[in-house]
Amino acid sequence: MKPSEALLWSIALPGFGQVLNGRIVKGIILIGLEFLINVQSNLNEILLFSFYGQIEMAIEKADFQWLLFYPCLYFFAMWDAYRDAGGGEKPYSFLPFVFSAYFVTVGTIYSSSITLFQVLLGPIWLPILSVIPGILIGLLLQGLIRKVQSARL
Repeated sequence: MKPSEALLWSIALPGFGQVLNGRIVKGIILIGLEFLINVQSNLNEILLFSFYGQIEMAIEKADFQWLLFYPCLYFFAMWDAYRDAGGGEKPYSFLPFVFSAYFVTVGTIYSSSITLFQVLLGPIWLPILSVIPGILIGLLLQGLIRKVQSARL
């Protein structure tokens, strides 16, 4: 399987990429964790309310104690499937995934209070937007660390 294919299946559902890579037990565990966190955090309801623009209802329904687990599970599953399929061989290629998980988690924490152009984005849209700085900072640090290391050699 191509690394990009494993990555995209993991974006669809954490654990799918692992199953396709032949890591059945790991994939089943990740799928099980995804379902557990999804149900306990009310993620599907939050998604529906958010897509209908009912952000206050999404915030009210969110169980943030569970929802905060989702970004790390999600980005770990993507990274793991990508790596197992042969991607991520360059040094520090994990950094965009790690920083995305971090920024999405912080975005989730502040999602009930931060507005953008006086619009409350809530527990779906602010975390999704938080992926962008996570990837950019991860890529920037990855490039800087590689450059410093290559200069030392």
